[in-house]
Amino acid sequence: MKYAHDVILRPVISEKSMTLARTQKSYTFRVEPHACKPEIKKAVETVFGVEVEAVNTMHVLGKKKRMGNRPEGKTPAWKKAIVKLTEKSKTIEFFDGMM
Repeated sequence: MKYAHDVILRPVISEKSMTLARTQKSYTFRVEPHACKPEIKKAVETVFGVEVEAVNTMHVLGKKKRMGNRPEGKTPAWKKAIVKLTEKSKTIEFFDGMM
């Protein structure tokens, strides 16, 4: 059994995610790589006390990086979820302080 805080790892804070949150009530989170859409929906609803309309997920591939003369390395791959709230749902207070 997965707990809600094990599914949602952290919010993604970027210009695009803040614009989505402000205009469309869509919030972006970094989630556990093996989490499915129903698990993510249930976790967001329990942690933040909101109603979720839709969940979109995507795998973000790691990028190749170099540090000086060292050989090429790679950043880890991760999974991102964009959660859209219903119209009558309240907003997530965590993101309100950043907008």
